Formats: sequence, C-alpha cells, structure tokens
Amino acid sequence: MGGFFGVVSKEDCVNDLFYGTDYHSHLGTKRGGLATKNAKGFSRSIHNIEKNYFRSKFEADLPDLHGDKGIGVISDYDAQPLIFGSHLGRFGIVTVGKIKNIDELANKAFRKKIHFYETSSGKLSPTEIAATLICEEDFFVDGIQNVQETIKGSCSLLLLTENGIYAARDKLGRTPIIIGKKDGSYAASSETCAFPNLGFEIDKYLGPGEIVFITADGCEQRKKPEEKMQICAFLWVYYGYPASSYEGINVEFVRYRCGSALGKNDDVEIDCVSGIPDSGIGHAIGYANERNIPYIRPFTKYTPTWPRSFMPHDQSIRDLVAKMKLIPIKELIEGKKILFCEDSIVRGTQLQENIQILFDYGASEVHMRPACPTLIYPCEFLNFSTSRSTLDLVGRKAIRELEDSDDKFLDEYATSSSEKNRAMVDRIRQRLKLTSLKYQKLENLVKAIGLPKDKLCTHCWDGSSYF
Repeated sequence: MGGFFGVVSKEDCVNDLFYGTDYHSHLGTKRGGLATKNAKGFSRSIHNIEKNYFRSKFEADLPDLHGDKGIGVISDYDAQPLIFGSHLGRFGIVTVGKIKNIDELANKAFRKKIHFYETSSGKLSPTEIAATLICEEDFFVDGIQNVQETIKGSCSLLLLTENGIYAARDKLGRTPIIIGKKDGSYAASSETCAFPNLGFEIDKYLGPGEIVFITADGCEQRKKPEEKMQICAFLWVYYGYPASSYEGINVEFVRYRCGSALGKNDDVEIDCVSGIPDSGIGHAIGYANERNIPYIRPFTKYTPTWPRSFMPHDQSIRDLVAKMKLIPIKELIEGKKILFCEDSIVRGTQLQENIQILFDYGASEVHMRPACPTLIYPCEFLNFSTSRSTLDLVGRKAIRELEDSDDKFLDEYATSSSEKNRAMVDRIRQRLKLTSLKYQKLENLVKAIGLPKDKLCTHCWDGSSYF
C-alpha cells in the first residue's frame, strides 16, 4: 500500500521527517525515501527496505539531509521521492495509491513525445506519471486537480516546493491524509500514530480530493473537499496501525468492536480465545471480553531479526518469514478448544500451516473467526495484493471448486448466510482443516467502523464501489 509524511518547520526538520516517515513502516515493504529542501536546493535519499528496517537504512544519510521542509515515503511499489525540474519550478513528489489507467496515460504522453523511466521491474512509475500530469498545467493546484480528474484508481500525494508542501488526498478519499501541528511546524501524514511522540497534535483530517498548502505558519486550503468518499475499510481491519485514527475513528477501537460483534453472534463452546499476531489481537480481545472467555497467547511473535512477514514480494519467502516469526507454546495449546480471531483470510496458505501446527501441538479443536467477510474481489484502487491474482484469493478458489469457474454467481457468494455463501465458507473451512469457520457480516463490520456504508470502499468483499 504505502504511506507518507511531510513536514515544514521554522528550524531543521530532518529528525521529525525521519521518525515521522519511520512510523509508516507497517504500510509498505519495497522502498523508502526522504527528500529535503534548504537554501542550497533539494537533497534526496532512496533505499531498498525489503530485507531491512527503514531506520537502519537511512540513519547514515541523515547528516547529509538538511532543510526546513521535507517529504518521506514508505512505498510498496516504486522508488520515491522523485525530484523534477519544470516550468512550475523544482519540486519533489511522493504518492500513495494505484493508477489503473497508467498505460493509457503513458500512451497519451508518448504521442506528445514525452518519455518515462521504467522501474527496476520494467514497469512505469505511477509517481512519475502523476508528476507529468501536474506539469501539464500552469499552476501546482491546477496540476494536482488534473491528477485527481484524470487517473482512474486513487492517488494521494505530497508535493515539496520551494515555499512549502502541497498535500492532496485522492478524489474519493480511499487513503487518508491528516494534518498535524506544533509550535513552529506543520506536518501531513498518512498515519496519526506518527504525531504524538513527535509533539504534533491533530489539526484536521483532509476530505476527499481536498488540497492544502502547508508552511511552518499554517495550513491553507486550496481546494475544498468533494462530497463523495470511499475510504478503504480495510485500513481499520488490517492495514492501519492500532494507535492511528482515520476520519477521527481509532483503529484499535474498531478492531475491538469487530471482535465484540463476532462474539455477540457466536455460541460455539470453546476454552479460550486468541488472535493471530499482530492485527488479529484487537479483534480477539473484543471477542473474549464480549463472551467472558479467557484470552491466551498460544503463538508468540519473534521480531528482532524478522522485520515484517508482509515484506517480500516473493510469496514463498513471505510465507517462510511469517512462519519463522510465530512460535507455538505447547502448554497453552495441548488439549484446548481454541478460537482464533484474524483480520482476514486472503490466500490461506500460511494460516493453513499455523492451524496444522496447533493440531500437531495437541489442540482438540481450532475455530476461526475472521473480522471481515470473505475476500472475493481483488483490490482495484490500492496496491494491496498486487502480487496475488484473483485466482489466489481463498474465496475464489472455493467458488472455482464449487462451480468449475471462479466468476459465477459472485453476488450470491458475497451475500452472507446465503446458500452459496455457506457452501463457500464450508469449502474454505475444509481446505484449512478448521473445526469451524464463521466470517464477520459486512453490516456488522460497517457498524463497527461507524461510518455510513456509502462512505466506505467495500469492493473486495461485495464488489461495490465508485470509479
């Protein structure tokens, strides 16, 4: 997915920029980057973070990065930030999102004899495409609006200029941007968890399509927000950090309410409740408290030498890292009827291995309660699951086995408690070798978040969305 952080200060901003960007490490795994602006010009540093922590890669670069303004990014796709010279002046740019019509936009540019660099994977850089669209106009705000109106998908961005930073949320607000402030500084962030320990307070949440210009003295609105919003509901379920809030709604609080909803609608007889670390823990605590059943930790997570299981793009390596990080505790497993809460089940490969380990260690029953409905549709708007095809989704695998096709009756399969939905869930249960499997109903997930359904993107579960 990715996340970014930008700051403008009356003093050197590099420490705030470094730590503020680091607080987004849970959102991306491929590249990290920082860019600063000072009286001498722009400075930039980009590193591969697929096998290392962001901090360890960038600490050595900090003495060479000076300035009173800067932008940073954790990217799950392309190398950023990019620095451009243009008729608008020099600027740096970072983006988060997914441009679905990137080839169409590139071909249009080719006809104008504009060229692009390819990324190391041989693909075009969406950040460069966004910068090119900005440069088609005579002013930065007009250029950013051109990005918002032209691309299909989503693109939130920070633009580092000579005088300050433009922050622009994507047109339908699929990804968040929050403005923070403290004496002498303003910041823009994808995650509110970046603010407290750096001394920032939340100033405002940008609305869909809103554009602001931040300096050390304040935040000035340059374009009002749009009416329609489709913020990604998966932020609260999985992506978001527990200490963060989006639209003023805390991630951990939502996860607790998700788990509570699962508990209210369940009567299975079990000995204890647990969560798959880390994002399943909040859901499990909510479930355990709702049903007054003990919460235990039969898996502990070992992280010192295994930064993130989300990290490698190679699925086999990602599965290996995930397995190495979770260590079972036999004394808490043997003879127990254990119910696990999980944020979601995407492919099910690693989860299947974890379930088998529990039975190998003597569990008498293993039940699973995912905090969201079955994932049936691939994400169209963010870079979630870009390395996974539709055929990899565990829901579509089950549909293919039941229908001899993976694209029949999808609406029925996405409808909770329908006959086809029950058949799909039971097929997934059999595949994972679970004692029981019961998914969250979409209406309960929406209620746990607390926003109207038409303000949320729920495409991956029910196929609905604005384009």
